[in-house]
Amino acid sequence: MTDLPNLIVIAGVLFLAGTVKGVVGLGLPTVSLALLTPALGLHDAIAAMLLPSFLTNLQQALTGGGITALLKRFWPFLAAVVLGTIATSGAVALIDTVVLVTVLGASITLYAALGLLTPPWPHPGRHEAWLGPVSGALTGLLTGMTGSFVIPSVPYLQALGLGRDRLVQMMGATFTAATLALAAGLGSWGVLDGTALALAAVVGVPPAFIGMEVGRRLRGRLSERAFRRALFTALLLLGIWMIARELASVAA
Repeated sequence: MTDLPNLIVIAGVLFLAGTVKGVVGLGLPTVSLALLTPALGLHDAIAAMLLPSFLTNLQQALTGGGITALLKRFWPFLAAVVLGTIATSGAVALIDTVVLVTVLGASITLYAALGLLTPPWPHPGRHEAWLGPVSGALTGLLTGMTGSFVIPSVPYLQALGLGRDRLVQMMGATFTAATLALAAGLGSWGVLDGTALALAAVVGVPPAFIGMEVGRRLRGRLSERAFRRALFTALLLLGIWMIARELASVAA
């Protein structure tokens, strides 16, 4: 991962992922993993996106005020995300990478399909008390296995009918918690190479923030609906390709 060509790839992908996040408010980890995993492998892709994801999502969570009220309401959901992530973070050390990349591809494909279909998610109502922790735990389990933390957290949060600003803020808080738990879990298993992680972070963080600023400036000039459709279509095709590539490698 520390070779110059790989560092250039990391910087370019994090810039692109940051731009996507700047336009639509999410997508940095998903885009990063989708593009970096085929180039670097799942372990290095996760390591490369950890600090950029944490810092950009922390900024997103703290922007706009009201974070205390959100944490008071959603702490069971966030706690379940953390516990689920730590519980499965050893998967990258114990399970065949082919399986994990296939699961990641399936997660990206499902996320993209839901983004294109935009189904009317029913409000959980009185079921929020138990559905929140269940959704958080499932999100954590997938995060620990693949590094992707959008399913089912994003559809669940969208179903709650939060205002746009609070939804974006809560997604930032969710992704921040998941990133911290993932780093802690992978560190406990000795999966993360500290030197490579630090170098990837130095290379990846500035492009991610520059990309976010570019994305924010583009937001007012682009049709967000058209941009989201193009993004989710590309992720759908990329997720399907990842699954097909891994299955083909097994068959060969």
